[in-house]
Amino acid sequence: MALNTSAEAPLPVGEVSRLIGGWIDRLGAIWVEGQITQLSRRPGAGVVFLTLRDPAHDISVSVTCFRQVFDRIADVVSEGARVVVLAKPEWYAPRGQLSLRATDIRPVGIGELLVRLEQLKKSLAAEGLFALDRKRPLPFLPQLIGLVCGRASAAERDVLENARRRWPAVRFEVRNTAVQGVNAVGQVVQAVEELDALAEVDVIVVARGGGSVEDLLPFSDERLIRAVAACRTPVVSAIGHEPDSPLLDLVADL
Repeated sequence: MALNTSAEAPLPVGEVSRLIGGWIDRLGAIWVEGQITQLSRRPGAGVVFLTLRDPAHDISVSVTCFRQVFDRIADVVSEGARVVVLAKPEWYAPRGQLSLRATDIRPVGIGELLVRLEQLKKSLAAEGLFALDRKRPLPFLPQLIGLVCGRASAAERDVLENARRRWPAVRFEVRNTAVQGVNAVGQVVQAVEELDALAEVDVIVVARGGGSVEDLLPFSDERLIRAVAACRTPVVSAIGHEPDSPLLDLVADL
């Protein structure tokens, strides 16, 4: 709505700010995507402050949310992360500042994946599947090792060669499976259960080399975690490189 103003009849700053706030208030809640460029979580404070930037343009907006909103994704979101937020635009009249009050924050891309893994991790931990008192000792000199790995993979070669250098009499019962992709979980679970059913198998090793978070997803799948938790045979997780941490690492005995 146009306002009738002139040099002789201007609006006071306070009135302009009030009108702007009224217009902004009509927008309602909206979903906004951007990149977190600043993040402030003061200890003990009930509100989290962050700056959301448009990666394609030099434009940013301040965002606030209650701590419990941010805590849901705090483990996997930091400065630089891309997120979508459900927020209500707010106008702070005394300073003439626009901000967004977020009621939901969700990572996008790899961040969203990490959030789901973190939620699964907390759920399984609450059931006690990762508890230290569930860990079983490994045999000092295993006579027969069950090995689950990719066919003709570097992981298979490394395990076989290094084990035989240290214990030449050791024997292996190998199950080759897919180690990434849609078939990996079902095949790895089946292999683990088959080896666990063999009384002569002393320990089971599940092995594969490094890869992206997406490549290693099968080894954080809930079906595999529960299958390993149910094993009577000790299980060793040998997945990825040192920084990689699939959920299989947490449920395995070593």
